Amino acid sequence: MSQATARVLNSGMRLPPLPTIRELVKLYKLQAMKQLSQNFLMDERLTDKIVKSAGRIDPRDIVLEVGPGPGGITRSILRRQPQRLILVEKDRRFGETLQLLRECASPLDMQVDIYYDDILRFNIEQHIPDITQRIHLIGNLPFSISTRLLINWYADLAARRGAFRRNDTCMTLTFQKEVAERICAPVGSEQRCRLSVMSQIWTEPVMKFIIPGKAFVPKPQVDVGVVKLMPLKQPKTQLPFSLVERVMRHIFSMRQKYCRRGYGTLLPPDGREEATQTLFQRADVRDTLRSFELSVPQCLRLADAYAEYIREHPEVEGYDYRGPKIQDAATPSGDNDFTPAYNVVKCI
Repeated sequence: MSQATARVLNSGMRLPPLPTIRELVKLYKLQAMKQLSQNFLMDERLTDKIVKSAGRIDPRDIVLEVGPGPGGITRSILRRQPQRLILVEKDRRFGETLQLLRECASPLDMQVDIYYDDILRFNIEQHIPDITQRIHLIGNLPFSISTRLLINWYADLAARRGAFRRNDTCMTLTFQKEVAERICAPVGSEQRCRLSVMSQIWTEPVMKFIIPGKAFVPKPQVDVGVVKLMPLKQPKTQLPFSLVERVMRHIFSMRQKYCRRGYGTLLPPDGREEATQTLFQRADVRDTLRSFELSVPQCLRLADAYAEYIREHPEVEGYDYRGPKIQDAATPSGDNDFTPAYNVVKCI
């Protein structure tokens, strides 16, 4: 018997009988909206398994659920009896089902707050100003925002802000199976990508289990992976998040070529080959490896080398190899003796 189950039985408190999620969806005529990437998970055994994957939820903990929809995972969270449950739902059509769950939780002294908002804009610090309680982030994420949300949360984790002002805020989230495999992909895996390295710099990602697509309504074209991401006590780098993200994006921009090709696009064409070779030597990384063959320490040494290089050559920091070419304004028009212009992107 799990600790959560034992706690509920010993307290004598449990949620009152409720209609099933399938019954509520039918009662309120709720249909998944394709433009919001909605897929309902009806099987309570699976929602219980997702919440169980989050680990121990203590009576003083706060749980923030992303996109509760009709409330399948929400019920499973309430059975674990956190002190407070925050629901962030963009679609107001689910208001009546979520209000029903809030009313059922009230006699059990559980606070349930419902916010109709976009999780990408939701200000967690404003709604959870106190950091004395541990936070769990749980959700069946819409496929369309899952990667963007995760990168945003990594930025918060690196800066120790938002939900990550404490270092024990775990994330238990669903992704398309392919994305889940990328997050957890080891060195040498065909699935290894920028997201793999970014995930493994700041967290320890673990694939918990796979949910077949047929378990959802409507059935998606792909299966779904449940991933738990546990923040590392000590991040593997102290470099600015934006710099690390930029370097990883360039390294993995040409997956099947030698990693020096993508990495080199961080630098202007004039002297690129020589500078790239120098940076790989500084980082002690073989430049004929392909990006998916690079370990996290190797990627970070390349980021360190780039950070040192732009301290020495600050004019290179804003270079964007895909940006428009801007000729130096000080060079007279038509002058045959001018310095090649860089592609410069304004850094914000």
